[in-house]
Amino acid sequence: MSSDADTASDIAKSHWYTVKSLAPYLWAPGRGDLRLRVVLALGCLILAKVIGVFTPFLLKDAVDALTGEGGGVAPDMETVVLAVPVALIVGYGMARVLALFFAELRDAVFVKVGQNALRNVALQTFRHLHGLSLAYHLERKTGGLSRIIERGTRGIDFLLRFMLFNILPTLLEIVLISVIFWINFGFLYALITFVGLTSYILFTFYVTDWRLKFRRDMNEQDTKANTKAIDSLLNYETVKYFTNEDHEADRFNVALERYERAAVKSQVSLTFLNVGQGIIIAAGLVAVLWMAAVGVVEGRFTIGEFVLVNSLLIQIYQPLNFLGFVYREIKQSLTDMEKMFEVIRTGADIEDAPDAKPLAVNGGTVTFENVFFHYSPDRPILKDISFTVPAGKTTAVVGASGAGKSTLSRILFRFYDVAGGRILIDGQDIRGLTQKSLRRAIGVVPQDTVLFNDTIGYNIRYGRPDATEEQVEEAARLAQVHRFIAELPEGYETSVGERGLKLSGGEKQRIAIARTILKNPPILLLDEATSALDSHTERDIQAALDHVSHGRTTIVIAHRLSTVVGADEILVLDKGDIIERGTHDALMAKGGRYHDMWQKQQEATEAREKLVALADSGDTDSASPVDGSVDARRKNPAQLI
Repeated sequence: MSSDADTASDIAKSHWYTVKSLAPYLWAPGRGDLRLRVVLALGCLILAKVIGVFTPFLLKDAVDALTGEGGGVAPDMETVVLAVPVALIVGYGMARVLALFFAELRDAVFVKVGQNALRNVALQTFRHLHGLSLAYHLERKTGGLSRIIERGTRGIDFLLRFMLFNILPTLLEIVLISVIFWINFGFLYALITFVGLTSYILFTFYVTDWRLKFRRDMNEQDTKANTKAIDSLLNYETVKYFTNEDHEADRFNVALERYERAAVKSQVSLTFLNVGQGIIIAAGLVAVLWMAAVGVVEGRFTIGEFVLVNSLLIQIYQPLNFLGFVYREIKQSLTDMEKMFEVIRTGADIEDAPDAKPLAVNGGTVTFENVFFHYSPDRPILKDISFTVPAGKTTAVVGASGAGKSTLSRILFRFYDVAGGRILIDGQDIRGLTQKSLRRAIGVVPQDTVLFNDTIGYNIRYGRPDATEEQVEEAARLAQVHRFIAELPEGYETSVGERGLKLSGGEKQRIAIARTILKNPPILLLDEATSALDSHTERDIQAALDHVSHGRTTIVIAHRLSTVVGADEILVLDKGDIIERGTHDALMAKGGRYHDMWQKQQEATEAREKLVALADSGDTDSASPVDGSVDARRKNPAQLI
């Protein structure tokens, strides 16, 4: 029991924190225009409620005038008797219109405040997500995260509108009408009305809290289903490669079935809530109307007062019924927002130091000084790594998969901090620099180039968004991709598709190179930029990369040794240690690990060329014993390497 109470207390604190966190968006600092709108909206709200409470009295007076019970109408003044009800009825209609007008005016005035708050929260969340570390994004699930943000922002919109303009005004109206009952009809009427309202509110709150677990389960299953759907569609090609469409459909169906069960429970519990609310409303209404009817029979009340009682009860129960809906939705909104605020509260693993300074590049010399790194303490990745890349020179890092090559790029870009040692750029420890200035100085051409689902021009211009058309085209020429783009029907306005899937690997790499050329960084990082390409495309891309890296400090992470022959220094990495270093010729003369790797790759290249030659000559019998089919290797001869 204590555990349940603690849980309820924690939920209440979490909800209160969420509501409190919205206050700055509602009363925006430095935005006098928005604050004025809040004040005007509250003024319209008060006017609407005052007119709304006054309106039933006009109807009461009209009924009394018609029945001759008002006491202020002379029986022999027939024209007055006819005029008074008309005036009251017209006044009653106008009052209702005015109440509606001020309510709508309130919403029209406040909408800019709500939309501004919604935009700022969404923008803050978006910026925060981009500010989080790589480790967070490697672990996140895109589909589920997008649904959390979607529901969270929708919840904020609902909360801002209904908390201020429905919950508080309805509670105020309940108090006003209860006081009116006490003054006009007596304590017993006020007591019965109060008991009915209290029962309704307590029942609504209790059942809503009880059924919240069903809504949470429904949301969780909805998130999981959406995650599976998005993940499957993002990996469309992989699904096709393995003909696993039915498998993906089954996985999605299982998630949908769980959502279906949770949704059924949620709807059944909602039906119970609505029926219970209806019974309480009917009981309170019947009790008070019966008492008022007895009062009319006994002569204590007029027919108009009987109508007044009914009008006031209807007026109080209608918003109260809406209050039940609003309370349910607010609880749901708070639940939805919890997840989004958890994302906002998630801290970045890598943050700028309080006294961080922008990088001052003076040539771009990069130094790794006794660097240690691990993703987890029991699995060291880099062990006491030291080397220097002089300004304008090229250093290549080679080695087997898992040797730690790509980790060098991640810690240089400061996606992670080193566990020991330091990394310097022109003598400046990168941990003392702002991350933006560090990353602006480094251009990256990765192995797996992922493009935005936009035009070719947009993807090249991403290197420098303010670049002119001429600068974009010049970068494309230097990357040897301009001719290809110019031959397309839509040229630079050609859409590349999701993740650039409409382009070949070589075309995507050239666009990535053009993007980096446009960025014009002093330091260049080539992370296995040609390892996934065939030999012909590799030679073309390599020529473009050589042009780009000329005069820049360049670190090349490579699998194919043929791409690093011209490097000023080659580092051979093995299990986190530098086991050899030197130029290509020096390492070949040494006859060590680099020499062995070179020999194996040369043999593989010769075998591939022989296989292609046999295929071209039509001697398929000679070619077929080699592992796999000839046609497959003609399409992708890089498979032999």
